[in-house]
Formats: sequence, structure tokens, C-alpha cells
Amino acid sequence: MSLISRLRSHHLKPRVYPGFYNASNRSAINLIKYFCSANSIDEPFTDSVSATEQIPENAEETPKYEQRHTTRGKRRNPEKVEDIICRMMANRAWTTRLQNSIRNLVPKFDEYLVLDVLDKARNAEHALQFFRWVERSSLFKHTRDTHMKIIEILGRASKLNHARGILMDMPGKGVPWDEDMFVVLIDCYGNNGIVQESVKIFQQMSELGVKRSVDSYDALFKVILRRGRYMMAKRYYNKMIEAGIVPTKHTFNVLLWGFFLCKKEETANRFYEDMKSRGIMPDVVTYNTLINGFYRLNKIEEAEKLFVEMKGKNIAPTVISYTTMIKGYVSSGKVEEVFKMFEEMKGFGINPNAVTYTTLLPGLCDAMKMSEAQMVLKEMVERHTSPKDNSIFIKLLACQCKLGNLDAAYDVLKSMIRLSIPTEAGHYGILIENFCKAESHDRAVKLLDKLMEKEIILRPQSTLHMEPPSYNAIIEYLCNNGKTEKAETLFRQLMKKGVKDPIAFNNLIRGHSKEGNPEAAFDIQKIMINRGVLSEADSYRLLVSSFLEKGVPADAKMVLDSMIENGHYPDSALFRMVMEGLFKDERVQTASRVMKTMLEKGVKDNMDLAANILEALFMRGHVEEALGRIELLMQSGCGVDIDRLLSVLSQKGKTIAALKLLDFSLERDFTLDFSSYDKVLDSLLAAGKTLNAYSILCKISSKGGSTDQKNTESLIKTLNEEGNTKQADILGRLMTGDKVISPKKGKKQPKQELVV
Repeated sequence: MSLISRLRSHHLKPRVYPGFYNASNRSAINLIKYFCSANSIDEPFTDSVSATEQIPENAEETPKYEQRHTTRGKRRNPEKVEDIICRMMANRAWTTRLQNSIRNLVPKFDEYLVLDVLDKARNAEHALQFFRWVERSSLFKHTRDTHMKIIEILGRASKLNHARGILMDMPGKGVPWDEDMFVVLIDCYGNNGIVQESVKIFQQMSELGVKRSVDSYDALFKVILRRGRYMMAKRYYNKMIEAGIVPTKHTFNVLLWGFFLCKKEETANRFYEDMKSRGIMPDVVTYNTLINGFYRLNKIEEAEKLFVEMKGKNIAPTVISYTTMIKGYVSSGKVEEVFKMFEEMKGFGINPNAVTYTTLLPGLCDAMKMSEAQMVLKEMVERHTSPKDNSIFIKLLACQCKLGNLDAAYDVLKSMIRLSIPTEAGHYGILIENFCKAESHDRAVKLLDKLMEKEIILRPQSTLHMEPPSYNAIIEYLCNNGKTEKAETLFRQLMKKGVKDPIAFNNLIRGHSKEGNPEAAFDIQKIMINRGVLSEADSYRLLVSSFLEKGVPADAKMVLDSMIENGHYPDSALFRMVMEGLFKDERVQTASRVMKTMLEKGVKDNMDLAANILEALFMRGHVEEALGRIELLMQSGCGVDIDRLLSVLSQKGKTIAALKLLDFSLERDFTLDFSSYDKVLDSLLAAGKTLNAYSILCKISSKGGSTDQKNTESLIKTLNEEGNTKQADILGRLMTGDKVISPKKGKKQPKQELVV
């Protein structure tokens, strides 16, 4: 509904105030320089001072800043006073100092200046502060027009209580009310959805002595019908008729619009007949309202009849008429009629507007009429007409790609750029995905370069993001073709937008691993773990292999541990690869721990390295660890060639290790070759460790084992020579089969210890 404004046009020339530019006082000049822009200082206003204003006596003493002028280029326009005041209010807090500065700038305000400042204020709060200040400071007495202006400003900014307060204070200032002010408030409360307040204000008008005309009723009808209160609208319509107020064509247009909005077809038809019975002939607005109403009710045939009727009465359809018909045909799926109506409109010289294109293009896409859609888009670009809803471009891109028209889809993106419509990551994503599907990877990569170069993904205002099928398609291609670094750059931008896609993560790990960059792959894996993203076992295997190929088995072991911690179970081959890498890198204990983990997980294949690891542990003096691994192997059902180990240790002079291994075997009743006993004894005797040899020989005998008699005789001889006659005597008795007498109780026997 259009409101009749009584505001006078106040487009005047810039005002000049006495003493403003000819001030000789240096402090005044500095004050102006502080609050004004460079333009306002360098270029004084060119208007002459009015005859009623007194010219100072020292006018000929022009300050230096007035004599300055632009030496090059076009002379700049001076800044208007109202612009200076608005800039001052925008840049500084509303304090007494600012108020004094404005007062020094403009000692006296007139209605035109006040209206200009209110109109150009940066926000409603500035306008309200200025409005109240000039009145309190007695700089200006507000008029009907300044009150109307501030009420409109506050209403638009939804500061409705302030606007209402100013309206109610008007009589106290001697400024009478008029209907237009109440109409503005009714409309503003309605726009904010506060219907009850709109009704209260309408009712207050008669109480306050403000005469209501058809304009007030029209404003009320619009508010209450927008909220679906059609019964209330009918009641107030009857009251309007009873009050002798004659409805206008605009009144009926508003009522018809509202009744159709409430889906009350019969009520709308009755009012339409009432309109004609009063001699009010429908115009193009009426027909447009009716056509739109029937379209809303899915009665496209009724809309068609009205459209034909309108043309039969020589009422020329407007772009709104055609657009409404197009919308109706689109909703009913009559695509052929849609394009026919569009061509008819252009044939009558009626140019489509943004709403027309916004309505037409989705309909053509739904019907997969993409050649026609391409023509319409080209026309939009030529006319430089942007649609009201930018989401149609996603639909255009998707439909063109679905039909395989990738060049046409790419033209959609270029059209967006030509129409100055912001392109988003989602638009690029659709094209990139479909270029990858069509094996046009070079074009996809070029689009990706533009996307990352302009950091479109990271724009905070973006609402259309890349979907997983889009970025996964290009990331997979890049990772499979030696360009994982670029893929990671893309994905790091996506991660900043909250993306945690496991497919992309695993592809990056695979890509870096295949390219021999396991450190980068491991960093990606750590990010996955920190963000709780599930990883794939295959990516772990590739990463382990990559570290091993690079000769960093310790890191490979870390990855293996991480793999197990995250619920994946390596196979025997992967365990063996890691053990072999660690063993070759002489990290025997670490390899031993991998073997332990392997056995604990129940993996028993590929244990050929176990013997080498055990031997190395013994050779390096990690005897207890080696014995623990042997026991674990035995418990897991894996055989250990202890005879071989005893033989190797004896040959290489590791007598204590051999002794402990033999002692360990005897305690667990392992079956050993008699030759193994002899080898251990020989090595002990050769090393001069006779007491150790004696001790183990006694244990061998107690377990029913047998040794070479020569070794026993040699040991007896050596024991006697060393003064250990008692031990020699015991061994002699063991050889002859005599019973060895146990020592008496209470008599302490010397403890037989291993001598290292």
C-alpha cells in the first residue's frame, strides 16, 4: 500500500552560515579542521551569503586554508553541512563535547537542514539523538514534517515504542496529529507481526479525535489479513461502510489479496462482485491479484480465464501478469505453456524482470528443458538482470551436468561472474565432481586452482559448501597422480570449515605414503585420531610400508602400534615386515616387543625371524627378555630350537647366557640333546667357571640327563686342583653310582652359586 506523504521536497543547495568560513579566530579554524574532512577544508562552499546575513568587517582577511585550491585535476565538490554532521555523529560518541561541536558548526537550524540530517543519519539511533537534542537545546522547534520523518525512520528500524512516544507527545508541543502518522505506525507494527498493537492504534484514532479515512482502513486490512484474520477484516469492512466511508479500488485490491492469501475463495469472489456492483471497474492490479490468488489455490484454469478476460477488456497485461501466469504454469507442470507465455510477453515488448527469470528457470530445469534454460540464461546476462534467488544456479549446474552438458554447465559459472553474483564453493564443487566423472581431470584441476587461489572455501559469508562427492573425487585423483600436496592444501581449507571426512583423510594418507612422504601421512593420521575420525586398515599398511621403504622402521613400529590401538589387527605379513625392518636396523629389543605383541594377538604365522631375534637378545645380554619370549612362544604353541641356541651361545663364548638357558630348560623339563649339555659344560670349563659347571651338572644328573664321562672326569680333576674337594667327591660318587649322603641338619653347607 502506498502512503501519501506530505513531506515537502527539501533538495536545496548547500547552506553557508555567517562566520563559518571567514572566521579569523585560529582556534575556530582548528575546530573546523578537526571535525571536517579534507574536502570541506580545502574547498569552501561556493554559494554567496544571503543579503540578510551580516558580513564581518574583516572579511577581506581570508585565512590561508580558504586560499588553497586543487592545482591538478577536477575541482572537488564541497562537503555539505548535513553530511558533516552525520559523519561526526557516526564517528564519535554522543557526548556534550560532540553537541557543542555541532552547535559551533551550525548555530541555528532550519527545517530543511533538520530533515536532511535525519534522512542521512547512519542509523536510527543517531537520528533520534539528533532529533531530541536540537529540540532540547532550543536550536529548532520541530514541525509536522520533522515529526513525520523521525516516526518513519524509527518505524523502519523497529523502534516502535520510541516512534509511538514521539507521536503521542506531539499535541503537548503544539503540533497537531494527522492520519498519515497513525497509518505509518499501523503499518510498522504490522510489519513486525504485532497485529494487536496495530488494531489498538487504529482504535485510538477516534478516541484522540483523529479522523479516519479509507487510508487507515486500507492499512489495517493489510496488517490483519497478512496474519490470516479474515473474519476481523470483514467486521472492520462493515464498520467502514456503516461509517459512510466509501471503499476505493485499492481497498478492494487489498481485500482480494488478503482473502486469497487466507485461501478464502468464496469470500474473495463475493467481494469481487461487490466491487463491480459499486461501479468500481477492475484494473490490471485487480486482475493480477485475482490471477495470483487462483494460482495459489492451484486453479490454473480460472487464472487462464481471467488472463483472457483482462486482454478482452483491452487491459494490457504487465510483467507481473505474465510472471504470475508463468509461475502458475510452472507449478502445474505445463512447461510448454511456460515458454509460450514467456515468448508472448517478449513479443508484446514487455521485458522480463528478475522475478520472471527466477520463476521461469527452475521450471525449465524440472522439465529438463536445458537448451531453453541456456537461452534464457544468456538473455539474462545480456540484459544484466540478476535473479531474486541465486539458488537457481545450483539447479542449472546440476541439471546441465546430469545431461552431460559440461560446457553449458561451465557457462553457468561464467554467467554468474558476469552478473556479479558471488560464486561459492558449492558451485565449483558440482563442476569439479562432474569433470572428474567425465575424465576431464585437467579442467577439474584448473577450477580447483581458482577455488583455492581466491580462498572461496574460507569465505565466512558462504552458505553453499562443497559436498563430499565433489572434494573426494578430486582428492582421490590428485592422490593417485602424485599431487597429494595440492590435495592436502584443499582439504586443510575444508577442515577449517569443520569437514572431517574419513574417505578424504585415508586418501591423503595413501597418497603421501605412495609418494614416499610418510611423515606428512603420519601428521594426517594424528589429526584423524585427535578429531575422532575412523581410519582404514589399508592406509595404515601403506604408511607402515612407506616408513620401511624409507628406512625408518622405528616410525613404522609407531604406526603399527597406532593401528592396533585404533581397533585394526595387522596380519602376520605386516608384523613380519616391521620385525624384519627393526632387526636389520639392529633394533633387536624393539623387534622383540613386536614379536610379543604379535603372539599376544594370536598371530603365529611368519615366525621364521623368531630364532634370529632370540639369538640376538642372548648375544646382547638381554637374557631375561629372551627367556620370557621363549616361554611365550612355547605357550603359543610355537616351537623353539633350544639345542641350536645352546650350541650357538656355547660356540660364541656366551657361557652365562648358555648356562641360564640350559637351567631354564631343565626347570621346565624341555627335551634336549645330550650333546647340548656337553657343549655348555665344555664352554664353562674352557672359561674356567668350574663351580657353574658343577652346579649345572648336578642338575642335569638330578633330571636324569647324561653327559660325556670325560667332561665329568675333567671337571672333578679341576675341582680338586682348585681346592673344591667336597664338590669333586660328590661328582665322583655320582659317576660310580654311590649314594650321596645328605649333609647333617644344623651344619651349614656352602651355597653353590653361579659364577659370572
